[in-house]
Amino acid sequence: MEESKSELQAEVTDKYSLRGRVFNRLREDILSGKYAKGEELREIAIGAEMGVSRTPVREAIRQLELEGLVRIVPNKGAYVTGITEKDVHDIYHIRSYLEGLCARWACVHITGERLEQLEEIIYLSEFHTKKKHWEQVVELDNKFHEVIYESCESKMLEHILRDFHHYVERVRRISLAEEGRAEHSNTEHTAILEALRARDGERAEKLAHEHIMRTIDNLNRCGL
Repeated sequence: MEESKSELQAEVTDKYSLRGRVFNRLREDILSGKYAKGEELREIAIGAEMGVSRTPVREAIRQLELEGLVRIVPNKGAYVTGITEKDVHDIYHIRSYLEGLCARWACVHITGERLEQLEEIIYLSEFHTKKKHWEQVVELDNKFHEVIYESCESKMLEHILRDFHHYVERVRRISLAEEGRAEHSNTEHTAILEALRARDGERAEKLAHEHIMRTIDNLNRCGL
C-alpha cells in the first residue's frame, strides 16, 4: 500500500514538473520573441519539438492564457498576445512601487552574507560594463534584484517581482546596452546597497523606486 502510494505521488510529481518545464519553455520563447504576436501555437508541432505529448502543451497554453500571454479562440486555436508596449510601461510603473516596498522590508531581514553578495555583484557588473559584456551585465542585474527579493522575507512579493522582472527581460537587455545606462544603474545599485547596509528602510524604498523610474525614462529615450 505504501509502495503504491509512493509510486502515485512520484507519478503526480513527474506530471506537474513536466507541465512546468513545458510552461517555462513556452513562456521564455514568447517573451524572447521566438513566437511573434498573433502567431498560432500549434500543440502537435510544439510537442514534437519538445519531445512531449499534447497534454502538457495544452495545459501550459491554458496557464499562459491566464497570464495574458496567449489568447485561446474556441474552435480555432491559441494565439500569442505577448507583452505590448503598454504592458511594459505598466509593469515598470507597478514595479517601481513594489521594488521600493521590497527594499524597505529587506532592510529588516537582509543578512551580512547577502550584503556581501550584493557588493560582489556590483563589483563584477562594473567590470563587465567597462568591457561592454552586456549578457553578463544583464545576468548580474538579475542577481542583484533577486538577492533583494529573497531578503524581503515575503514569498508573495518575491513571486510577483520575479515574474515582472522576467516579463521585461528582453526590454531590459536593450535598455542596459544604451549608452551610459549600465553605469548609472551600477551607481544606483550602490546607493541602494548603502541604504540596506545602514538599515535605512525609508531611504532604501525611495532609492529602489527612483531606480525603476529612471529605467522608465531610459525606455522612453530608447523609443520602447
